[in-house]
Amino acid sequence: MKTPLLLTLLMCAQASAATPAAHWQAMSGQSPACRAGVSQALDYLKTLPSTSMMAVRDGQVLASYGPVERPEQVYSVRKSVLAMMYGPYVADGTIALDRSLASLGIDDVGGLLPLERTATVRDLLAARSGVYHAAANPGDDAEAAPQRGSQTPGAYFLYNNWDFNAAGSVYEQLTGQDIYQSFERNLAQPLQMEDFQLSQQHRNGDPARSRHLAYHFHLSTRDMARLGQLMLQQGSWNGRQLLPADWVKRITTPLTRAADMHPPSTARRQLDYGLLWWIPSVPAGSPLTGAYMAWGYYGQYILVVPQQNMVISHQRVVDPAQARTARKVSPAEFLRLAALLAQAPCP
Repeated sequence: MKTPLLLTLLMCAQASAATPAAHWQAMSGQSPACRAGVSQALDYLKTLPSTSMMAVRDGQVLASYGPVERPEQVYSVRKSVLAMMYGPYVADGTIALDRSLASLGIDDVGGLLPLERTATVRDLLAARSGVYHAAANPGDDAEAAPQRGSQTPGAYFLYNNWDFNAAGSVYEQLTGQDIYQSFERNLAQPLQMEDFQLSQQHRNGDPARSRHLAYHFHLSTRDMARLGQLMLQQGSWNGRQLLPADWVKRITTPLTRAADMHPPSTARRQLDYGLLWWIPSVPAGSPLTGAYMAWGYYGQYILVVPQQNMVISHQRVVDPAQARTARKVSPAEFLRLAALLAQAPCP
């Protein structure tokens, strides 16, 4: 059911009022209780191996930590960004989510199985393709994948980079645009990102394993917060609807519950999944009720908390030489930090 026009205009007006300017503004006039709550959160943050963090409430910076202006690789946050980019093209029919891989001519090194080629674009975004071909890059749950051809597309959740990388290939094929150039034009420029550099962005992975390469992004913590703010504002920015509001809701609504995920270690994270966005399972009364997030390896996060009119972005940067042994900031640790910030009594 479509939102009535009057309500849509009201939502856009409210969102526009909170939209940050070209440079983020710090929240002024914080009460002693607010400052004490934020200080408690920052004290906890300092016990984590965090590199940077920015918390935004009502479009203003509530708290900032570390080099928030420095672009870094954000790993699997890229997948949630791609979901955002899909929105306008799904709405105008350029991308049809029910198209099969076979109908799009999507294949891979050594060939996909006939059953695998029946997977749809929607299945890719939901991590339910049933395609267990090797991905071009690591960092997923592929080691726990069932035998190829054993799962019907749409029936089985596995966090599998093949799905996400192929979704990037589909985006470029159907829109006729390079992912990074499209991001710059459709999101970075209208959001007035301060640190995004097109020259820093490049695909990576092993083309001998898969022709669908990963599309990692390099983003600063404060520019990540702008992406979260756009989601918080239901896709509206300075009077423009950059993303369809119903698409924002769709990709952040649980499609797969944590208990239905594979392998069991993924289920134990207590994170539900929409379309390339994670939705924390939190107890009743939590300050994070209704929140959703992008999550990248080592501890990159964009958390949106609509009930608190809040966005929290976070980075954990790791030296490649220490990549195998580096301590991560887990979702549980990050969400504890987020809860402390969200419950700080800051109007």
